[in-house]
Amino acid sequence: MQELHDAPLAPLTTFRLGGPATRLVTATTDDEVIATVREADAAGTPLLVIGGGSNLVIGDKGFDGTALRIATTGFRLDGTSLELAAGEVWTDAVARTVEAGLAGIECLAGIPGSAGATPIQNVGAYGQEVSSVITEVVAYDRRADETVTLPAAACDFSYRHSRFKQHPDRFVVLRVRFALEDADGMSAPIKYPETARTLGVEAGDRVPAAVARETVLKLRAGKGMVLDPEDHDTWSAGSFFTNPILSDQEYAAFLARAQERLGAEVTPPAFPAGDGRTKTSAAWLIDKAGFTKGYGTGPARISTKHTLALTNRGEATTEDLLALAREVVAGVREAFGVTLVNEPVTVGVTL
Repeated sequence: MQELHDAPLAPLTTFRLGGPATRLVTATTDDEVIATVREADAAGTPLLVIGGGSNLVIGDKGFDGTALRIATTGFRLDGTSLELAAGEVWTDAVARTVEAGLAGIECLAGIPGSAGATPIQNVGAYGQEVSSVITEVVAYDRRADETVTLPAAACDFSYRHSRFKQHPDRFVVLRVRFALEDADGMSAPIKYPETARTLGVEAGDRVPAAVARETVLKLRAGKGMVLDPEDHDTWSAGSFFTNPILSDQEYAAFLARAQERLGAEVTPPAFPAGDGRTKTSAAWLIDKAGFTKGYGTGPARISTKHTLALTNRGEATTEDLLALAREVVAGVREAFGVTLVNEPVTVGVTL
């Protein structure tokens, strides 16, 4: 276990933004993680848990407390059952499951961050979500002061949400268990239209899992969603806003407003979201509100490859980023009456 004081946090985030932590502890075992959390809780010290740093926006003043970087390792495959330590690099773990001929997370390739973050955010992309394959999450329950094993049904998964996200100060994820599929090297059925089009198959078809993974990586790279230190379009948190989910009444009002603004022939993206709700596209809203690719003149700008990504062009501060985010939120609300919600976790700042 390593301990540093007045330690920079920006290098631990994909935004490369944020001030220092009063204390930074890097834990390499579950016991070290638990001991650090217990110590902070007993002393009443604020605690910030960091995995891959791909979903964090840390304020310029930093974090006055203990930042705990989880760097645990562990990849255990038993047939189709997979267990990952929280600190495992997610995209590397995906590659290893594909190499083993298993299906279920191949379309989640290229997502930055650690395995422990995946259930918190219910990570999903290109037609797959981790909630569909997670069986259990092992976590330290700070309230009960014990390690607990939560079955998937107890994790309260929904779109980019979970019990862990709802109670961020209660659980620290230690390990995640998955049930994958042995499909003789083939992928799970392809669900996402863009992926199917790129592969030249119909929705529901299977392709070699390795091909599905490589295709998703290329699609993500084309949108600046695969980390590259030399490409400022990847100095981001990926999608900065979640896709809005609207009630029937809200969607009807949004549609009327969109058609009034853009023309009666316009049909915004719409996807059933259950319970009489409709999910629409945040990227579409941002673009149609006038915030196109590359928008901005300062050190924080919209990606030149994807309107959903807000980026640090190399000299930005967190306040620069937040100013841009607030401008986008206000512009979309004014144009369409829809309020965007940020996907990354904010530390010491708010939109």
